[in-house]
Amino acid sequence: MAQVSRDDIRNVAIVAHVDHGKTTLVDAMLRQTGSFGDHAHLGERLMDSGDLEREKGITILAKNTAIAYKGASANGKEITINVIDTPGHADFGGEVERGLSMVDGVVLLVDASEGPLPQTRFVLRKALEANLTVILLVNKTDRPDARIDEVVEETHDLLLGLASDIHEDVPDLDIDSILELPVIYASGRAGRASLNKPNDGEMPDSEDLEPLFAAILKHIPAPTYDDEAPLQAHVTNLDA
Repeated sequence: MAQVSRDDIRNVAIVAHVDHGKTTLVDAMLRQTGSFGDHAHLGERLMDSGDLEREKGITILAKNTAIAYKGASANGKEITINVIDTPGHADFGGEVERGLSMVDGVVLLVDASEGPLPQTRFVLRKALEANLTVILLVNKTDRPDARIDEVVEETHDLLLGLASDIHEDVPDLDIDSILELPVIYASGRAGRASLNKPNDGEMPDSEDLEPLFAAILKHIPAPTYDDEAPLQAHVTNLDA
């Protein structure tokens, strides 16, 4: 049966090592698009809602939020960007896999100083095994110890190494797309992103996150469905 595309929707996960800035970036995306009510209390790390998450400063449970994007790249339409904020730790692998099953692509967020770390490898492997489109976002470019070029090269090496490891299990893995993946440079805390690489320790040259939204709309495939298929419900036990 013919598949129908929903061009007004994008489903994307933010994946990274622990404490590389995933949740802070989602905060900035929500703020820029006005996704809060006029009287909403805007704290920090809004997606880390659990007491333990706030205490430890990490994401434990995968969570989603819907961003109503109406910016320049939407061509006059309103695009719903469903964002899954996934854990960055192998101990919560079930949450990672559950989150990735809901999306069509991922934003791989890597710290501009620390680069890809062990948990980056774990989460990214899961994304490649699911054959998801990847956008690389180098975060915290304004860190005094940033080493942007080296981090991008290390991430490319990691991607190619993982692709080599899993190519037999994922025969239709698109190696060319891995070699040509788009790169965004950002400071999530400042709410700025750019396609232009800044100097180490400097802010991106854009004043907002529009380049990131544009990249998501351009590179993350729109979801497809069979409009003649029977209704299905994906039941998940969220809590015990």
